[in-house]
Amino acid sequence: MVLYKLEDFEPSYQESFDGHDIKGLGVYTQGTDEKVGTVSDILVDEEGHFRYLVVDLGFWIFGKKVLLPIGRARIDYNVDRVYTIGLTREQAEDLPEFDERQSLDYDYEERVRGVYRQPTDYNLPIEASTPLDPLAAPLDPLAAPVAAPLGTTPTYARDSYTYDNEPALYGLNEQDHQTLRLYEERLIASKRRQKTGEVTIGKHVETDTARIAVPVERERVVIERVTPADAGTAVSGREADFREGEVARIEIHEETPDVRKEAFLREEVRVRKVVDQDTVETQETVRREELDVNSGNLPIEER
Repeated sequence: MVLYKLEDFEPSYQESFDGHDIKGLGVYTQGTDEKVGTVSDILVDEEGHFRYLVVDLGFWIFGKKVLLPIGRARIDYNVDRVYTIGLTREQAEDLPEFDERQSLDYDYEERVRGVYRQPTDYNLPIEASTPLDPLAAPLDPLAAPVAAPLGTTPTYARDSYTYDNEPALYGLNEQDHQTLRLYEERLIASKRRQKTGEVTIGKHVETDTARIAVPVERERVVIERVTPADAGTAVSGREADFREGEVARIEIHEETPDVRKEAFLREEVRVRKVVDQDTVETQETVRREELDVNSGNLPIEER
């Protein structure tokens, strides 16, 4: 079974503990309140389950680090302490020293578990098949548990051992580790783009009658009769040439307008979209859980 340091397995592990950090918490014996040492690290398995606290026994045994199974620890964030369950100084001295440079194998963990499997720590249940002595005193349900015989320790196979075999060492004490999560609803705003309409822009041709003034010239014949100054003077026969059918021809011209059409650029129409910013407010009913504490007259401290 491979074990990892918590920080190597999950670098952001503090977020799961609401910012709390187990490392650095003082370790005390439960009942006597004697300081044992300090938590220097946490070891987890492949699935991230807590298995051991690495405890620096600087107050008891200087310079020695040992493993404390999570089932033998109770974490109290109210006082920032870790309480050991049933750890004695003699056990601490018997525990093998933890060296992070060495790999943790089954044999090493068995040495650790062997120390915590002290016979006085185990209570054997009465088997249903065992006959009760009629002369023996009746069982008192409030009496202290009967200790197992000396030298009796659980035995497990190397290949089939799992941490679930020993909940006393690796199971969290649910009574001492309870968490209530309070939830609340929040409004999460998002935007959805939808089509609200369509603008169509095109061109069409309109016809109109355009008028233009073109100056033109026209020729015409003007016949003017005048009396010469030598009128009444006799002329010679040769000069007076009487000829029948004499005609004078004059060409007359006029200008006519020649109009053609040409296309000219009149204007440009530029089409674009602009975005107007606006704020839309909406409201919804949200729910929030609050803590109800019913402690009677017992003192409760909230942090």
